[in-house]
Amino acid sequence: MNKVKSNYKNPMCYYEIAYFLKDYMNKNTVIVCIGTDRCIGDCLGPLVGTLLKAKGFPLPVYGTISDPIHALNIDKKLKEIKLMHPYNNLIGIDACLGDESSIGEIQARDYPVHPGKGVGKFLPNVGECSVIGIVDSNDSDEIFTSNNIRLNLILNMAEAITHSLIHTYYLYNNTKFSL
Repeated sequence: MNKVKSNYKNPMCYYEIAYFLKDYMNKNTVIVCIGTDRCIGDCLGPLVGTLLKAKGFPLPVYGTISDPIHALNIDKKLKEIKLMHPYNNLIGIDACLGDESSIGEIQARDYPVHPGKGVGKFLPNVGECSVIGIVDSNDSDEIFTSNNIRLNLILNMAEAITHSLIHTYYLYNNTKFSL
C-alpha cells in the first residue's frame, strides 16, 4: 500500500497529490465524496464535490453539499453509482482523524477510504484509491463535533484537494495525447 502526504499549506501540495493520483485517473473515473454538511469536520468531502462541480470538472462527481453521501445513505448511493458506472474506477474523498501533528495533512493512497472508521462505524469501503484530509485529532472525545475545527481549515483543504483532482485530470489528459 502506497501513499503520498502533504500539508495543505505546502504550495506544491496539489502537485504532489496529483502526481500520485495520475495513474488512477482516466476517462472512466468517478469521484465519490463522503461526508455531511451538518458537521464542519465532516464536510470536507461534500465541499470538494461542490467545488469540483462548480468548476465544471469533466468526470462524474457524487457527494456534494446539496446531495451528500453519508453514513445514513452510503449503501444506497454506492449501489446507484455502481449501476450507472459499472466498469468505472472510483476515487473516494473523505475527512479523517489523525495525530494532532498531522492536522492539515492531505493523503492520496492506493487503497480505498474507510468511511466511519474513526468514529467506530462499519461502512463500505469507497474507491480503488482515495484522498483523505486529516481535519482533527483522534485524541478528542468529541469526534468531528469539536468546536476547535475551523471552517477555514476545511475550506482550504477542500480547495487544495479540488486543485489536485483538476491537475490530475490535466496530467491524465495530456499523457493520453502524448503517447
